[in-house]
Amino acid sequence: MNIKLKQSLKQSQQLTMTPQLQQAIKLLTLTHLEMTNVISAEMVENPMLEEIGGERENSEVEQGDKDLKDIETKASDFEGPELVSKDDFDWEKYLANSNENSGAKSMVGPASSEDAPNYENMVSKDQSLLDHLEWQARMHEWPEGELVIAIHIINNIDDDGFLTQSVADLIKDNNLKITQELGLDVLATIQRFDPVGCGAKDTKEALIIQARELFGESPVVEKIIDFHLEDLYKKKYQKIAEATKSSLEAVKQAELSIMTFHPRPGRLISSEVTHYIVPDIYVVENNGKFEVKLNDEGVPRLRISKLYKDLIKNKDDANTKEYVEEKLRNALWLLKSISNRQKTIVKVSEAIIKYQPDFFVKGSEYLRPMILKDIAAEVEMHESTISRVTTNKYMHTPLGTFELKYFFSSGVGGKNGGLDIAAESLKLKIKGLISKEDPARPLSDQKIATLLGNVGIKVARRTVAKYRESLGILSSSQRKIR
Repeated sequence: MNIKLKQSLKQSQQLTMTPQLQQAIKLLTLTHLEMTNVISAEMVENPMLEEIGGERENSEVEQGDKDLKDIETKASDFEGPELVSKDDFDWEKYLANSNENSGAKSMVGPASSEDAPNYENMVSKDQSLLDHLEWQARMHEWPEGELVIAIHIINNIDDDGFLTQSVADLIKDNNLKITQELGLDVLATIQRFDPVGCGAKDTKEALIIQARELFGESPVVEKIIDFHLEDLYKKKYQKIAEATKSSLEAVKQAELSIMTFHPRPGRLISSEVTHYIVPDIYVVENNGKFEVKLNDEGVPRLRISKLYKDLIKNKDDANTKEYVEEKLRNALWLLKSISNRQKTIVKVSEAIIKYQPDFFVKGSEYLRPMILKDIAAEVEMHESTISRVTTNKYMHTPLGTFELKYFFSSGVGGKNGGLDIAAESLKLKIKGLISKEDPARPLSDQKIATLLGNVGIKVARRTVAKYRESLGILSSSQRKIR
C-alpha cells in the first residue's frame, strides 16, 4: 500500500454563521416579550446602549438610519450580512456626524387603548395543587394528630387529583401508627376540599364524590357514572333508562349534572404560570381598508451612549479604543437587527392581509389556502425566514387575536375540478352542516361529502371523517338520539 500526502487548493462558497448573524436570526423568532427582555439584557451587557427618553424628530430618525447603513453591507432577509471591518470605517467621523443619536427607528407607535386586549383580565396562577390542598388542611380543625396524616395523604396526590397509592400502603410505607379506618376518614375529609374529588383513586370515584357533595344522594347519577359512561357518551338514553329503571327525562337530567363535573379535578388548580399573549401586530380598519400597526409598546428605543463616544477618540490607549469599537459595533448591529425584525414582521403581515382579504371582512370560513411559499414570493424572502417570523407571533384583528401561523393552510378539495379551500374553512363548514342536522337522522360522512360537493368542494368521505374527528365530533351512529 502506497500512502502519499499532498496539498491542494479548493475554492468554495459557504455561509458563515457569525455571532451577529445568529443574533439577527434569533431575534426573528422571539415573541414581543422575549425581545423586550433580550434588549434589556443587552443594555446591561453593553455600556454603549442607552434608552431614548421622549419623542425624537424625524431628522434624527433619518440620520440614525443613515449611520446604520454606513457600517453594514446591504442585505435583505439576513442571508449572510456581515459588518465591515473596523479598519474600513472611520469611527471618529461617524461619531462627529451622528448628531448624538444612532437609535434604531421606532416603527409605528403603539395601538390605541381601544384596540388593545385587556390584560387586567388575564390572571396568572402560580400555586400548585398540593399547596392549595395543604393550605386548606392547615385551616381545617382536626383532632390531635390527624393533620400529619392529612399532609401525608396530600403529598401522594398527583396533578390530576388522584391518590397514587392506597391508604393501606400509605400507612405502611410511612410507618403511621393509625388504623386504616382513621386514614380513610381523613381521606374522606380531603376529598371534600376544593377542588371536590381530589384524593379519589380514579375518574369514576372522583365523579361520584362530586355528585354526592354537590347534589346529595342520586342513585341514577351514580349508576350512570359506575356502569354507563360509555353509553352516555354515545347518547344511548333508552338503554340507560331501561338499565337504571328510570325515565328518559331523568337520564337526560342526570347527563346535565354529570357535565358540570370534572373528570380530573386536580387540573382545576394548575401550577403552570399563565402565558400572556402580547400581539406583535394590530390590524385596524380605516375607511374600508385594513392597516397594519406594529406593537412596540414597552420596547426600549435605543441610541449610542454619549458618555462613551469620547472614549473612541482616545488614540493613546489602544486597548480602550478597541474595546469601545467592539461594543459600538455590537450595539449598532443590535439596532439594525431590531429594525429589520420589525420591518419584516410588518411586511409579512401586510402580505397576509393582501392574500386573505375576505377573512378580515367575513371570518374564518373565507380563509384561503396559503402556504409559506406564497408569502415568501410576495415579500421576496426565503421560506425559512417566513417560518421564523410567523413563529409565536400574534395578530390582533377586529375578529380576534390569531397566531400568524393560523393563516397558513394547504388547500383541500381542489382535485377533479373542485374548489380549493383551506383546511380551517373546511372544518367550519363540516361543523356547520352537523350543527343543522336532524338529531334523529344525523348526516353520515358520505352525505357531508356529497353536500360539500354540491357547492363545489370535492372531498372524499375519509377526508370528512378525518376533519370531523379532529373537531371532536362523534360519528353519525354515535350522534343519533334514539
